[in-house]
Amino acid sequence: MRTILLVVLVVFSSCKTDSKSVTDFSQLTLAEKAERVSIIRDDFGVPHIYGQTDADAVFGLLYAQCEDDFNRVEQNYIWATGRLAEVEGEEALFSDLRAKLFMTEAEAKANYQKSPDWLKKLCDAFADGINYYLETHPEVKPRLLTHFEPWMPMYFSEGSIGGDIERIRTSKLKAFYEGEIQIPQAELIELEKKEEITEPQGSNGIAISGKLTESGNTMLLINPHTSFYFRGEVHVVSEEGLNAYGAVTWGQFFVYQGFNEKTGWMHTSTYTDVMDEFKENITRLEGNIVYQYGEELRPVKVSKIQLKYKEGDSLTQKTFAAYHTHHGPITHMEDGQWTASAMMWEPVKALEQSFIRTKQEGYKGFRQMMDIRTNSSNNTVYADAEGNIAYFHGNFIPKRDQSFDYSKPVAGWNPKTDWQGLHTVDENIGLLNPENGWLQNCNSTPYTAALEFSPKKENYPDYMSIDRENFRGVHAINLLKDKKGYTLDSLISLAHDPYLPAFQALIPGLIKAYYDQHDRNPKLQGAIDVLGEWDYRTATASVAMTLAHYYGTRYYQEGKYPLGMTPMQRVTYWGSQSPIQERLRIFEAVIDQLTADFGTWKIPWGEVNRYQRLNGDIRQPFDDSKPSIPIGFASGRWGALAAYGARYDNNTKKMYGTRGNSFVAAVEFGEKVKAKTVLAGGQSGDPTSPHFDDQIQRYANVQWKDVPYYKEDVLKRAKETYVPGKR
Repeated sequence: MRTILLVVLVVFSSCKTDSKSVTDFSQLTLAEKAERVSIIRDDFGVPHIYGQTDADAVFGLLYAQCEDDFNRVEQNYIWATGRLAEVEGEEALFSDLRAKLFMTEAEAKANYQKSPDWLKKLCDAFADGINYYLETHPEVKPRLLTHFEPWMPMYFSEGSIGGDIERIRTSKLKAFYEGEIQIPQAELIELEKKEEITEPQGSNGIAISGKLTESGNTMLLINPHTSFYFRGEVHVVSEEGLNAYGAVTWGQFFVYQGFNEKTGWMHTSTYTDVMDEFKENITRLEGNIVYQYGEELRPVKVSKIQLKYKEGDSLTQKTFAAYHTHHGPITHMEDGQWTASAMMWEPVKALEQSFIRTKQEGYKGFRQMMDIRTNSSNNTVYADAEGNIAYFHGNFIPKRDQSFDYSKPVAGWNPKTDWQGLHTVDENIGLLNPENGWLQNCNSTPYTAALEFSPKKENYPDYMSIDRENFRGVHAINLLKDKKGYTLDSLISLAHDPYLPAFQALIPGLIKAYYDQHDRNPKLQGAIDVLGEWDYRTATASVAMTLAHYYGTRYYQEGKYPLGMTPMQRVTYWGSQSPIQERLRIFEAVIDQLTADFGTWKIPWGEVNRYQRLNGDIRQPFDDSKPSIPIGFASGRWGALAAYGARYDNNTKKMYGTRGNSFVAAVEFGEKVKAKTVLAGGQSGDPTSPHFDDQIQRYANVQWKDVPYYKEDVLKRAKETYVPGKR
């Protein structure tokens, strides 16, 4: 703890201002605070925010975010603070209950009050920036939140909106809190099947050392796979050492994935075990609810949570009795027993870590920042101007007794199952400057992050990582090994390599199944021939890509496989060991589906795989009759590094992208930092803005834009310069 405090003091020693300026600043009106900020919009509408202090910069950052997409800023806080049902109705009640089980408004306020002064100032500036936007834009009508408070950032402090908490199923919460029942296994299986066909969540991070680059400088690929328009592109600068560029999740006051002049950081979703479930032995004793813990009976903490929900044009209220043990809130039933869910919940420390990260100037400071250990849902891929590349597999990892299987709920009544503190960062899986000169993580196993120079599985507890490879990881490794002479452009080309390894595992088995039949179905012959000539590369003109995608997707919906297989193992099984008649039946259904929908199965990929953004809605209303453009990328499920995944409940025949490559950046660290980026669509959520979709053709054509990082370059690209409220 002393080390963490020392890091915070060292990092922010330069951020202190004299008492007069602090006092004066606190007395300023919102309009006067705005005068301390300058916003420069470049030719793509990206805001470059300049402030005297970090708090000034945060004020401008939130103001600019609201200009670009207030709808998403507000939505994230409606969801995070547990008020979604007030705008979406009763079906959102258990999302709200989940939020309140982990932190009530009173607890959020208490966390804000106990924050260090520098963090309070940032939280104040966060609220001030949004509130000044609303004050200066009376035409904007919030759905619910007409005033923002400085305690609100406590609800999502780590960076990933949702993050760990979304892994707690609202369906299980509903089953428990409406009737103390366990959700039926058949219902769980059905939910999991629906999740199986959605685009896999995750990201790619690649770091390249200078010995493999043409310039001798390190490089970093920042390639998050999120829902489209999930993050805006920003540049935020202060006179207190802040100069961060990258992706910010709407409503947060720090750059989540990005870079400064000296360091860059990319987060990928981790499969490290950071959440556990504890079955509790509950007893009712003299009117009280108690739970067993060793030889003692402890009282279950019981509280009331009142939630409002929209019903017609009015609000109705519902009250829940909430239950907590020392393990966490009771979230569901497991084997007939109340079960508590434990996860990282340190909002103040998590906010500290998220902001401190953006101001580091080299590996030493970045490594010290990691000691705060509250970035629980992510791995981190890192590169810097000193020539270092590094990988941190997770950051918050509880110590556990390895005689228990924490992949399943454990006996909460046994004190030996309790978490035993946290592993140090040095104890966690990690890499620093591997000899091969590159490292990668594509939500895959850390034990292949740098091939033979990767961490060794036997050196770590099993719960530190699932040793699970995926096709994106395989693809990245095959591209990275034995390659050198990287430039930013060649790194971007690598990140868009069109080869899809999953189909090399899946399609030959289909072709073999067809030719192994004596009574071959002539209806399939032409399509089988097209697949037989395919090189497993995606392209807008490829008919084989269409056939393969529909075949693989339907196999996910209908195919059988032995229990316990990973997604990669399933595809391999379907391509080599599944019943031959099953393969042919599924492929015939694909031909029938394509013919019914389009009149022929001979459909180029770009005809069915489309990009469409009709309005600023968070959930897009896709329409085959409205304009859209072809996209040649493919789903990350098949090993595409440039992932492009669709939603499947649109009532449309064509597929429209909803998640995958969103904000992407390639960064080179040298005497001066250089970077190129692209967004899916554009910076603005306003359909009338020229920046609503001005980057989508560049996105489709892999023509990334140069980043103006230094002030002189920003000024050359400037299209607007203004003070908040005076645009």
